[in-house]
Amino acid sequence: MNTKNLVTFKAILETGSFQKAADKLNYTQSTVTFQIKQLEEELSLKLFEKIGRRMELTQAGKDILPYIDTILQGAEQISNYGKSLSEITGSLKLAIPDSILIYTMQPFMQAFLHEAPNVQLVINSIQSGEINQAVMDGSADIGINCEKEYYPDSIVHNRLGTYKILLVASPFTDSSLLDFMTPHQRKPFSLICNEPDGYYQLEMNKYLAKKDIVLNPYMKVQSIEAVKRCVMNNLGIAVVPGYSVVEELKNGSLMPVRTELDDITYHSIYVYHKNKWISPQMELALNLLKKHVAVP
Repeated sequence: MNTKNLVTFKAILETGSFQKAADKLNYTQSTVTFQIKQLEEELSLKLFEKIGRRMELTQAGKDILPYIDTILQGAEQISNYGKSLSEITGSLKLAIPDSILIYTMQPFMQAFLHEAPNVQLVINSIQSGEINQAVMDGSADIGINCEKEYYPDSIVHNRLGTYKILLVASPFTDSSLLDFMTPHQRKPFSLICNEPDGYYQLEMNKYLAKKDIVLNPYMKVQSIEAVKRCVMNNLGIAVVPGYSVVEELKNGSLMPVRTELDDITYHSIYVYHKNKWISPQMELALNLLKKHVAVP
């Protein structure tokens, strides 16, 4: 069995299409199509079916996916047998929300690339609600996230660090409007967010509902940096992890707004699939995460 065809099969799953897989692997789309046809003929199975304009994995494809993962992991184990960390090859795929990637991952990335320079480090910044699925479908080896209320049985999850959340506003906001302790109020501005279903966003929503503090409809933007910029320009307020606004609080471009959530500690976590082979690069990453990404 040609492992290149298996790598192509996995690339299609990870990227979502034959064309994107071809781009990732530096193939033509016809090469990807030919390799999948070869694999289907060799296995006597239909792996993909066209539904509308999309190619979807068949049930047979889903059933054999764990075996394909085992074969590719075995090939990687053989390739790296007897090698030191500085010599091993392969890849490590991480899925991380925007805020954690920007503000806490740089020391980890520097340390990992120093220890394993020949390993391709692939970091995808995705919404926190998508990280467990990325780990389950194999598009990520490790996910770093804010702690959740529920995890699938197939997911291993461990606490990584702690952090607090803050409600922040522009220093130009009318201070008489920034009482978020007294219940039964109506505020004339929006909560700005990049992840409406993010864990700490949901916690703030619960708090506001409990207090009966009503805001204008929320404003959604694409990144934590855009959130901060909008708040600085007095377009609304935002709830953010404390580690993401250290500089802005120090220089006065943002100001904290007191709530009863200020003293609550939340946890960051890392997750991986319980059936995942812990490769040397994955073991290194887990150790370095504990050392460098323990959010204060």
